Amino acid sequence: MESKITRRYGIGEGAEVRPTQGHVSAESGAIASIRGLALQPNRGIPLNLDWVEEVRVNTSAAERRVQTLVTRRTVKKDWQVAWLLRAISCMDLTTLSGDDTDGRVRRLCAKARQPIQQGIVRMLGIERLNLRVAAVCVYHSFVETALRTLEGSGIKVAAVSTGFPAGLSPLDERVAEIRRSVEAGAHEIDVVITRGHVFGGRWQALFDEIATFRAACGPAHMKVILGTGDLLTLRNVARASVVAMMAGADFIKTSTGKETTNATLAVGLVMTRAIREYALETGMAVGFKPAGGIRTAKQSLEWLALIKEELGDSWLNAEMFRFGASSMLGDIERQLEYHATGRYSAEYRHPMA
Repeated sequence: MESKITRRYGIGEGAEVRPTQGHVSAESGAIASIRGLALQPNRGIPLNLDWVEEVRVNTSAAERRVQTLVTRRTVKKDWQVAWLLRAISCMDLTTLSGDDTDGRVRRLCAKARQPIQQGIVRMLGIERLNLRVAAVCVYHSFVETALRTLEGSGIKVAAVSTGFPAGLSPLDERVAEIRRSVEAGAHEIDVVITRGHVFGGRWQALFDEIATFRAACGPAHMKVILGTGDLLTLRNVARASVVAMMAGADFIKTSTGKETTNATLAVGLVMTRAIREYALETGMAVGFKPAGGIRTAKQSLEWLALIKEELGDSWLNAEMFRFGASSMLGDIERQLEYHATGRYSAEYRHPMA
């Protein structure tokens, strides 16, 4: 009975759950900690259908919980600057348009290397931070361009794959696409699941699909895009999250950015609580990436607050948390300039690419 209670994501009237922080030891190979437990990278586990079927979500409680998060969490002045800088360091700068070109990708990579104008950096006195974004996310065709432009920067190159955004190509074609991107040098692969497996409750098929993607990724990190805007219910989101982690996902990601509804805080709450439960039951940590519809500095602070409260400080870094966003960076840069000068600048002064 106890295991069923822990699987009711969103339970309670917005009660805050604060994971206590344990020591993360590099020697032990731990990448995060929660409630004093050092967590290893996710290797996956056999599919546990009982676990999946037990998952429940109290939708109204989840929605109330995120409403309280937005209303009572405020970060001001120097603390706000620090949080905004952290948001930049966890960002996947992304261009996934039909009119993408090598030139646009090179300009985006230049912005990734220098996300804030040097004048603002000097005014804030943060030169020593050598601030960069975490990764640049592109279609497979632009992986080599991004790698050449970012060489020596330490910034990762991520490629969307598996028939992005719909994920409806034949399985062998999707697997071959992953392998081509890995062979081209991509450090991270963002894969798309077949949403129909979720709608039909075909958990074994979903598990097998993601496990196949994991094997094809080899040394590259795999982020599994659930397409939460298409999944209709928070329970579907929670169940898909659990299956993806069991199949070996390094990250679970909300959306492709192409759905009508993309990342919402309620979806984020459900997914982070699934990550927390998986960590406590398996001793393995999975990262989280909200993507789509995140456009403002204020939204970045809300997401960081959610991660801090639900998963703890050891998730507040680029190894465990990412934003899938580009336009958000321009708004963050404007807020930082306002903090330094007391004046808001026009949006056109902060282009992305």
